[in-house]
Amino acid sequence: MAVEEKVYICRCEEVTLDEVREWISRGYDTPEELKRVTRIGMGPCQGRGCTDILVREIARMRGIPVSEVKPPSFRPPAKPVKLGILAEAAKGGNAR
Repeated sequence: MAVEEKVYICRCEEVTLDEVREWISRGYDTPEELKRVTRIGMGPCQGRGCTDILVREIARMRGIPVSEVKPPSFRPPAKPVKLGILAEAAKGGNAR
């Protein structure tokens, strides 16, 4: 008996092709919806490795051109900033 290998679309969040296909078949057929239910594209690479694959799979399953699938919105990762740096910048000083 052969072991079935999983095909990972998003390695960061360990989302498989089968999972994506299942969610699309349930009606979650936009990158934003799939991002929310699977976390695809929310890992350290921020979707650089999986977004194109996801968009192509949505287009294939919906029977539409890739150009008709709106890509997910990009939100750069937030980074904490010390209040002192903001206060210095507000005074017009040179922060750091």
